[in-house]
Amino acid sequence: MFNRRETLGVFGAVAAADALSKNAKAVHGQAGLPYTPDWASLTAGYRAPDWFRDAKFGIWAHWSAQCVPEEGDWYARDMYRQGSRANRAHLSKYGHPSQFGFMEIANLWKAERWQPERLIDLYKRAGARYFVALANHHDNFDAYASTYHPWNSTRVGPCKDIVGIWAGHARARGMRFGVSNHSAHSWHWFQTAYGYDPEGPMRGQRYDAARLGTADGRGKWWDGLDPGLLYGKRTMPLPDGVQTIAEADALHERTDGIWTEAFPEAAPQFAQDWALRCRELIDKYRPDLLYFDNFGLPFQQIGLDMAAYFYNANLSWHDGRLEAVLNAKMMPAERRMGLVEDVERGGKSFIETFPWQTDTCIGNWHYDRALYERNGYKTAATIIHMLCDVVSKNGNLLLNIPMRGDGTIDEKEEMILEQLARWMTRFGEAIYGTRPWRIHGEGPVKPNSGMFAEGGSKSPYTASDVRYVRKGPNVHALVLGWPEDGVVRLKSWGKGNPVGRGEIQRVTVPGVSAPVAFRRTEEALEVPLPDTLRNGIGAALVLSGEGLATASLDDS
Repeated sequence: MFNRRETLGVFGAVAAADALSKNAKAVHGQAGLPYTPDWASLTAGYRAPDWFRDAKFGIWAHWSAQCVPEEGDWYARDMYRQGSRANRAHLSKYGHPSQFGFMEIANLWKAERWQPERLIDLYKRAGARYFVALANHHDNFDAYASTYHPWNSTRVGPCKDIVGIWAGHARARGMRFGVSNHSAHSWHWFQTAYGYDPEGPMRGQRYDAARLGTADGRGKWWDGLDPGLLYGKRTMPLPDGVQTIAEADALHERTDGIWTEAFPEAAPQFAQDWALRCRELIDKYRPDLLYFDNFGLPFQQIGLDMAAYFYNANLSWHDGRLEAVLNAKMMPAERRMGLVEDVERGGKSFIETFPWQTDTCIGNWHYDRALYERNGYKTAATIIHMLCDVVSKNGNLLLNIPMRGDGTIDEKEEMILEQLARWMTRFGEAIYGTRPWRIHGEGPVKPNSGMFAEGGSKSPYTASDVRYVRKGPNVHALVLGWPEDGVVRLKSWGKGNPVGRGEIQRVTVPGVSAPVAFRRTEEALEVPLPDTLRNGIGAALVLSGEGLATASLDDS
């Protein structure tokens, strides 16, 4: 099948994908399905499902062959940038990329110590209600049983259907399952593999992508595979028209985030093959959540086709109920109604009208041993405080736990997850199933807003910072620290503050039936916390009474 598809050529692939798109539109019309591949249809008919709005917290395995060297993010691209951290590490560990390229790293990814059932159990205990698996990254390697792309984890490296195995274990434990697709960037992101060292003893020696073809694999582990299908073929004038690393980086910055949202005239076959791979990913694994690592939908009309296809397929799986979540980044306000906007490593300064998600990582996206060695991970307190802040603004938190190439996580990650588990076991019910209140919170610390705007690994919050949500008739106060004197002071509930209107009749702690004492002064509601609950993260209080939970947002 691979050989037949590979000989279609550019125009054959375009024609095939065009026919697929036209057939999809015809099916919409004949069957009366509600979604057609255009923004008018998506924005008119979509509403984020309750499972997602209730879940609040997910964990992500952003795991690929790029974790094998343990050198952090973007290894597959940066190993071909002379002088970069990844390039220096690659030369030291594996040799020159003209002789040992990323395709060899992909084959080193064996997942030999991977215990997915144990990890999923740990993630669920830590409070995650949904789990997301990386289907492919910018390195263009499919971590699933891909029919349309031979460079996949059932043929190379682990020789396992990574996504399928994750899906089985997550669903067996009652978790919703998602997949993330990052490969729309690959056709330009990976052009560094066609380059060469601009200086030094190997100057001008072409890297492996430029040197190798299918015939070179005879008798080797990659016999029958075309390296060009992994590296995205030669689609950009890089590095022929570029002489320095700075120029190469500048060219990448001008194209990344722009070309992937447009139809790449330089790489039409790649875009159409991407559509076939994405559709198969949907059909085989029936994800509840599909994450596109793109600013908007990838490849213009092709992205719209995939969105409509995903929604209609999901309707068919659930007897006409839409349970699907589609993530994309940097969405204009008028399109946020059509999917769930994702804000990478950032947040919002206000209560967003439409449900949204922030995705972040305790360290780097791909495993980074240097970060582990210098204790650079986010603390459990930082993660919980971020979760509380996001939830108070109508969002969800998707947290990546970096994995080593062998399929394990390190002991520091284990410790952080166990700390999350202890806090979420005690206070998680104050987060799940909640909706925004009249205001999102109070306190002196103002969180950063926007993409890539999160702070460092240590939380800036104290017990003076509080986030509010509502659940049924109650309001939950999420206190982002433990007060030195043990007394929480909620200023929004002072008698003189009109925000905290209503009659407080009872204050409790989640999981404890007996009420705690409270006193309402002109300045604040004062609540002494039980010392038996003392911890380094914070607490949640449940405020009950008449008229407390009336919200300004329409939650219909």
